[in-house]
Amino acid sequence: MIRISKYLMIGLFLTLSPVTAQELIGVVHNEENEQPMSTVHVLNLNKVKMSITDSEGVFIIPASVNDTLLLSYLGFKSLKVKVTNDLIKYPKTIFKLTQLALALEEVILRPYQLTGFLDIDAKNVPINRNPRYSIPGLPSSGYEAGTRGSSAFSRVVGSIFNPFDFLHNLFGKKPKQLRKLKMMQENNELRDLLAVKYDRETLEEVLQLDQVDLEEILRNCNFSEGFIKSANDLQILEAISGCYEEYKVLSRR
Repeated sequence: MIRISKYLMIGLFLTLSPVTAQELIGVVHNEENEQPMSTVHVLNLNKVKMSITDSEGVFIIPASVNDTLLLSYLGFKSLKVKVTNDLIKYPKTIFKLTQLALALEEVILRPYQLTGFLDIDAKNVPINRNPRYSIPGLPSSGYEAGTRGSSAFSRVVGSIFNPFDFLHNLFGKKPKQLRKLKMMQENNELRDLLAVKYDRETLEEVLQLDQVDLEEILRNCNFSEGFIKSANDLQILEAISGCYEEYKVLSRR
């Protein structure tokens, strides 16, 4: 009886013990019509793992208890879900996304008036007046100074070679979140999502940085206001990643 009791206790312990690495199976529906939604992006913010719902709205994603999932779809309000034991234990829980009601304002497009004469048309082509400077020895495609003034290059050099005044303050405060940059870059599905997004939502949620922090990092890394406002989320990710890699190189010296 004693032996049997021991085995029962061991089996009960293993059954009730939480498993550190598991998969969560869920289903995403449109809240308005209760229909399954395909191609919804489901991102585990803790593990930086992504899944996409199939034609039945089903997704499977690695998840542990207390992880946070971000469900997003163009034109719908994103949904954040805290993973619980029940969500893992009982598969195919239904998550509902709500469609956004957006009032679209009239937009007037003004195309360039081309004449066919190269000398005249060349003057109408927009020119990027934000030069980029490359610093030998640093893993970067260059630094965008934001102006062609005589002090542009000196500002770039001054900021790059003064890392403890601004790079350390920006990156040193949240090292765990910023280590996820590499994980984000290596996730092709996530890169595809970021390439068509401009709202910074995914970047903010994964890195735990608000939009003000993201823009401040880019400004201190000498990216222009035009780039900060017009770049897609993948371009912003690459820009911050490049700046972070340079910070790590400089911090070792």
